[in-house]
Amino acid sequence: MAQTYKFGNGTWATKKGSTLAYNDQGGNFKPLPFITTRDSIATRVNKEGLIEVVSNDVPRIDYTDSADGALLLEPQRTNLIPYSEDFSDASWTKFNSTAIANSIISPDGSLSATKLTEDTSSATHRIYDTIVVSFAGVVCTQSIFAKSDGSGRYLRMFRGSGTYNYAVFDLDNGVVFSQGGSNLISTKIEKYPNGWYKCSSTFTTQFGNIATYYGMQNGNLDSYTGDGTSGIYIWGAQLEEGSYATSYIPTNGSIVQRQADTASGSGNSEVFNDSEGVLFANIAALADDSTNRYISISDGTSVNRIHIFFTTSNTIRGLIRPGNGNIDSDVNILLFNKAAYKYKSGDSAFWVNGFKVGVNTDTTMPSGLDQLNFNKGDGTLDFYGKTKEIGYYDEILTDLELEYLTSYRSLNELVTELNLNTL
Repeated sequence: MAQTYKFGNGTWATKKGSTLAYNDQGGNFKPLPFITTRDSIATRVNKEGLIEVVSNDVPRIDYTDSADGALLLEPQRTNLIPYSEDFSDASWTKFNSTAIANSIISPDGSLSATKLTEDTSSATHRIYDTIVVSFAGVVCTQSIFAKSDGSGRYLRMFRGSGTYNYAVFDLDNGVVFSQGGSNLISTKIEKYPNGWYKCSSTFTTQFGNIATYYGMQNGNLDSYTGDGTSGIYIWGAQLEEGSYATSYIPTNGSIVQRQADTASGSGNSEVFNDSEGVLFANIAALADDSTNRYISISDGTSVNRIHIFFTTSNTIRGLIRPGNGNIDSDVNILLFNKAAYKYKSGDSAFWVNGFKVGVNTDTTMPSGLDQLNFNKGDGTLDFYGKTKEIGYYDEILTDLELEYLTSYRSLNELVTELNLNTL
């Protein structure tokens, strides 16, 4: 297989403003960097499983899902909670509970997590902050990192903005225990190292302010008599306008905005072949949010391009322009999918996860291909998601080679990639 371009697959070279592709043939990094931008700090999960802050324009190789890492590209978001870690601040109202700062090692490896402890009242036990949002009818996502203290087991997350919505998370078993409310859209719990979970819920506001509550629960009881010692550990509260939780944005006294990530302009005309080739991507979407998210080879315009992208109908698609070769495949876009688009006059095809999902006999091929971008090719419709690997071949591959390229090589890889449970 004549691979002329390789990006990722466990081999990364990043610095401020760029990240490089790797040349298997030469065994070195090629001087074909993506120009990467993000005009703010951001966080990632490093190889040790800890959340760490990286400076502006530094590409984020995130290890949440894989020991090999994935390039994380996210849209602009703002954490509307001004004190995301300091729950002792007066902006957080304690209701039949106490917040004991610096009680345990947090998900960033520092001694900064808070123990939320119930008192002996026969009532609810919680902490809350009231946040102003832009207007009513906004889709927002609330999240926090939580961990059982060995006696407290349940985190109750809820908010007041007209209709009361709630979600209860079982911190022993890592599952959503219960949920409700007419404006609640979705809930999610994600496992992190050292017994931590990231708990989140998405909902629609009815008023221009939100009372963000985090509390404890005793089984099915929201109101109960506390013992004065039991509780849960909390860290990293976040409220953002958007339909899913993004990476953690730390705050300390004011709201903080993380700018959008971009990556574009890698490669040159010597790498890409106008008449034939294969574009390969191992990618996952951040959310099932009905947006187009493109990866493309192009001439810098939308006229001449090869694309692999997630569509507004939440499928994965391969296409060629100026021809008309749209080929879709239904997949779970939240999991990593291996896709390859083969193009040649009269002989194009799209392969996804080991299967040929469609063919295209169009004879019109693009011209002037000279760059690979995480967008539509013309600077629009940026790709937001996770990328384990991008590959390019300057000649077409056989069906057997394409099947192998897009398939899982072992049961372990299949289980890991598709987030399956082993028997």
